[in-house]
Amino acid sequence: MPAASASRLRLPVRVEFSTRPLLLGVRTTGPLPGKARKPRRFVVSVDRQVFLKRNVVLDPLFNHWYAWTHLISPATAALNVANHVKIMKSFLANPEVHEDAAKDPQMMGGPFLDCPVDQSDRVAALLERTLVTQAKPLELVEALKGLDALLAKEGQGLSLESLYARVPAPLRGYVELFYDQENRPTFRLFESLLYRSPFYNRGAQALELFESGADGRPFMLSTPRLEDPTRLHVSLTLDSPAIDALVRAKWTATSLGTLRDSLHLTAAQVPLLDALVTDTCESRVSEPYRGEQVRVRYFGHACVLMEAGGVSVITDPIISYDDAGGIDRYSFSDLPETLDYVLITHNHQDHAQIETLLHLRHRVKTVLVPRNDSGSLLDPSLKLTLEHLGFRNVVAVDDLQTLDIPGGSIMALPFLGEHGDLLIRAKTGYIVSMGGRSVLFAADSRNMEPELYAHVHRWVGDVDMMFVGMECEGAPGSWVYGPLMLRPLTRKMDQARRLNGSGFEQAASLVKQFNPRSVWVYAMAQEPWLRHVLGLAYTPESIQIIESDRLVKHCRERELPCERLYGRSEMVL
Repeated sequence: MPAASASRLRLPVRVEFSTRPLLLGVRTTGPLPGKARKPRRFVVSVDRQVFLKRNVVLDPLFNHWYAWTHLISPATAALNVANHVKIMKSFLANPEVHEDAAKDPQMMGGPFLDCPVDQSDRVAALLERTLVTQAKPLELVEALKGLDALLAKEGQGLSLESLYARVPAPLRGYVELFYDQENRPTFRLFESLLYRSPFYNRGAQALELFESGADGRPFMLSTPRLEDPTRLHVSLTLDSPAIDALVRAKWTATSLGTLRDSLHLTAAQVPLLDALVTDTCESRVSEPYRGEQVRVRYFGHACVLMEAGGVSVITDPIISYDDAGGIDRYSFSDLPETLDYVLITHNHQDHAQIETLLHLRHRVKTVLVPRNDSGSLLDPSLKLTLEHLGFRNVVAVDDLQTLDIPGGSIMALPFLGEHGDLLIRAKTGYIVSMGGRSVLFAADSRNMEPELYAHVHRWVGDVDMMFVGMECEGAPGSWVYGPLMLRPLTRKMDQARRLNGSGFEQAASLVKQFNPRSVWVYAMAQEPWLRHVLGLAYTPESIQIIESDRLVKHCRERELPCERLYGRSEMVL
């Protein structure tokens, strides 16, 4: 047994396997006078049929940080790793400052590492390991900075061909140099090649398994997951079919030995796995909806499930675990066995959430994503990301592209705003037509140019139902995109170019334009299972609540049903 694996348990431990039909035998022996403590002895039946407990969390990790889409694409992952190094160094220089800030609810979502001061040595160990294991990605970061400086100095409007020989060595063959329409020198990446290069570090991917118990977890962008001896850390690439088998084990019996082998666990890790399984099934798969109308269920934030005529469509999946306590909610047990279409609106961590997507992968037939600005450092391909996460049928859509589905269609809509005025194409709304009804999902689009949707409306007409996000004052642009910017924004620019969705005026204009029969404010990130993803906690005085209250009042005064959604809800069209 490797020493590193053994250290994850409270030693001494000895694990024995048996094929006899016993459940679990545990014997502990205390220390005798003057003698060392004897090992605890676990006897585990590998043939025992078990189920994974319904509240077991599968946290995807990259280099011990919570994995999201920008930690999959090689270039954005490298730049985020460099940012992680910066955060860890800041913590080690001033751990008390980080600890105090992390305790303040108003500071959640900031660049503060949420660890006690007495864990500084563990952060230092992760930093040291990162500088070694992530040396190639960090080399790529320096090459990107070098290329940017080269183009700024030498790209004076003449041919760029001679500069290819001067591209920093790590980037040679991975970039195209060109001028934009303003005659400014820039570059694009051959992203698909980077996935086939040494810079794509699949070995840094892993899973961490533990029982949820509650919704609280550290904020994902600023705090690593330091090793915890009570949690099962599995070195497994995120495209592994073993994850599908693990998820299915929540409602399909499998042997403990099969789970052990598929996850490549050491003997010392088996007791941790055993604590996550049960002899009786706690989860379920929801029966398919067979009603004659269109059923619409709100699962929280921007996640909405539509079902009609045996077809299911789900948007921006981010779903709570079973038995997490707290507010009333739908969970994974409320999903049908098959999800025909998954719609992703944009590439932010609360809309393209890897954790939930991995839970759904084995159920999903087709994923629709917005097409990106190919090769842009700021706009990695969602299609490539999901394909490298094991999804087999990912379709990238353009504005107004329509996909016919049984009994209806899905149309991609233009999406403005919420991206800091950056050239990011990978964002779209959707109109889903099913059972003779149509539903518009505007996501976080900010309706800053009403004429855009006037043009769209002339093409698509009115809709029956509208979902609109109203996080009208979002985070500064650097919150998500800062690590990707080779030239940092000034504070004035950063504050001016916030990731804003629609306020009252923009949302009311959208309602007037599409004339829906009901309006639902969503994507407000107020459900507790969103806290570790976005770090938001509004009060009645928050501008987002004030503006969305205005929309609700405005619509109701016109006898138009309107509600700000929270937790769970069901509607029928």
